[in-house]
Amino acid sequence: MPISIKIRLNEKLYLRDPQETSLGQEIIRHSILLLDEVGFNAFNFKRLAKRIESSETSIYHYFRNKHMLLNYLVSLYLGWGSYLIDIYTINIEDPKKRLKNIINILVYASKYNLPIEYINKNCLHRLIFSEGSRTYHTKKIADQNEASPQNLKMLIKKISAVITEISPNFPYPTVLANNLFEMANRHMYYALYFPDLTEVSIKGDNFDEVKKMLEHFAFTMLRTTA
Repeated sequence: MPISIKIRLNEKLYLRDPQETSLGQEIIRHSILLLDEVGFNAFNFKRLAKRIESSETSIYHYFRNKHMLLNYLVSLYLGWGSYLIDIYTINIEDPKKRLKNIINILVYASKYNLPIEYINKNCLHRLIFSEGSRTYHTKKIADQNEASPQNLKMLIKKISAVITEISPNFPYPTVLANNLFEMANRHMYYALYFPDLTEVSIKGDNFDEVKKMLEHFAFTMLRTTA
């Protein structure tokens, strides 16, 4: 019997937890696929309802609007990233090796086994670097509850803690952790769509140049070698 996990998220991210019902899981499955296909601007609940052969009203039972749904999907990915960091750093004493594992997770999270069968990992990963910043780069952020960035804060906190272990006197561990996360997503996006804005390139599903760039940036900033 296949193992399945549930990634626990802040209850403020949804009206009804979609992981708990078959309809909710279909909403998650097809919202990821549809967002990957048409992008956030063209995405709406009418199109999603048609895709899952249900009503718009049924979707509104789970999410107030499409921005709330995107927040949920991004938080789901970030929660998965935090889970991977816990699993793949737990028995490693050398903080440098832990940071290298974390960088590998930031770049290759979609290649790790995600035991949630209704989630397309590759599409969700593309969604993060193409649409993810919409969840916190918004003029209405001050009016939103604090649910949106909680999983991001947790992820960044784990990365910055390892950075501090490597270099206790480094003055900007949180800044560096944020930059590693943002650079991983931004330069994968640039490599695919705006190659003139980056020196890294992506060949198929090989993101090794992005990983190498992040390692160079991180360990140069920390004035140490990988």
